[in-house]
Amino acid sequence: MSLGAVDLSYSYTPGKLALRNVTLSLARSGATFILGGNGSGKTTLIQCLCGIRSPKSGSVQIDGKDLRRLHPLQRARTIGFVPQIHEPVFTYSVYQVVLMGRAPYLSPFSAPQKADHEHVAQALQALGLWQLRDRSYTQISGGEQRLTLIARGLTQGAKYLLMDEPDAHLDPKHQHDIFTRIVDLASEGFTFAISSHSPNNALLYGTRVALLAAGQLIAQGSPENVIAPKLLEEAYGLKFETITDTTGLRGVLPAMERRPQS
Repeated sequence: MSLGAVDLSYSYTPGKLALRNVTLSLARSGATFILGGNGSGKTTLIQCLCGIRSPKSGSVQIDGKDLRRLHPLQRARTIGFVPQIHEPVFTYSVYQVVLMGRAPYLSPFSAPQKADHEHVAQALQALGLWQLRDRSYTQISGGEQRLTLIARGLTQGAKYLLMDEPDAHLDPKHQHDIFTRIVDLASEGFTFAISSHSPNNALLYGTRVALLAAGQLIAQGSPENVIAPKLLEEAYGLKFETITDTTGLRGVLPAMERRPQS
């Protein structure tokens, strides 16, 4: 299966494009990180890829077909969306939130069956959430909430999971917990698109990187090739430098003027 954008443009207001002629293919069974500064179009691209927004021109293609031609139920069974902020109206339990992922398989007046509950149990166990199943979703940590929404996507049977800044507002441990789960799931055949503000997370956990600037795709490819100082400066308007440890592990930091030691 494949999912991607073809010559995609999107506009919130007439005459001003938020995305311009973006062509992007997600890494199969991997994690594609979408990077760029504020207002670069990251969230808009994620929302177009999962069908929340319809392109002004161009298309989102899934297995060579326009996503808009896919029946909404089939789309829901194929693509899961994990928003950056999710505030349920009611105090659902973790279990109930994950069970909502089975909605595309239920008729309007039917109740979840044994098989639906089995899917929920498998997803909770896969993401280490089984012990939290009876906790209120609103009373668990931000990292646990993100994992709960990933579990909900798994219960949909969705092979594509599109995530809007899952590392936002999380400490390094919770970011690492989420991304190591994502790497594990990618090895099992799931495909991720992840918008993020962290080039270093893309280096550590990504399979592929797409770099946006002012709604345009300026680079895409392996993290090693795209997470480069000149490209990052073009995207963020800030000079970067690369650091490497003794094992060859790379990272990037804003370039700082070195003051002479007295």
